[in-house]
Amino acid sequence: MNTLENKVALITGSGRGLGKAIAERYAALGANIVLNYSKDKSSTDQVESNINAMGVKVISIQADVSKVEDIKRLFEEAKKAFGKIDIVVANAGIEMVETPVTEFTEEQFDRLFSINTKGAYFTMQQAALTIEDNGRIIYIASSTTAFPVPGMAVYGGSKTTPRYLVDVLSKEIGHRGVTVNSIIPFAVDHSGIFTEEGSYPDLRKSLLESCPMGRLAEVEDVANAAEFFASGLSSFVNGQHLLVNGGANQ
Repeated sequence: MNTLENKVALITGSGRGLGKAIAERYAALGANIVLNYSKDKSSTDQVESNINAMGVKVISIQADVSKVEDIKRLFEEAKKAFGKIDIVVANAGIEMVETPVTEFTEEQFDRLFSINTKGAYFTMQQAALTIEDNGRIIYIASSTTAFPVPGMAVYGGSKTTPRYLVDVLSKEIGHRGVTVNSIIPFAVDHSGIFTEEGSYPDLRKSLLESCPMGRLAEVEDVANAAEFFASGLSSFVNGQHLLVNGGANQ
């Protein structure tokens, strides 16, 4: 059985969705947890309560990953609270779908790239500066980085660039025993744009038809991969990008 006892894990965007599932999985495995949120404190309070009940230590830190000073403060406060950071998951992000190339605006472009690209870059930079030797850095990407989807040019583009950083960073700090990998999930049910039942019916139908397993991903599918990359089982897996998509072709 995997154990993360005596480890400290920092997960950005962990008040709900994938970040919540990963934070709670790591806590269940014995890790102390640093939760991060930008605005939704009430949801994060609930996650903190859930994790407290597991008998590990947990703190919540407000920080907007589109602001580099906030990211630096997030890591400083986390290290001050726990003395070290062993696992970092760069998860925070926003989605934009069904927006053709001829229709997206400069404001939409800037917003997605400031959070999804800039935020992930500087989160991984601070992780590289702060993380303990033999630590784990995990980037949560998107299957749109592997399979171009109409209407997702800006979203997919903003998630693609940090994948390159994973490749570079894995080579730059691998000598410390630190692994840097990405998880590339398929569309996730009950999370993100599919949080609400019946949302984006045409897109959902198209995605379901593309997947041999006939379903979308669930948050636990992604948490399973995140558990692997955080554990000792992946100690020699570095600079890799794991598709969690049920064999879908988009």
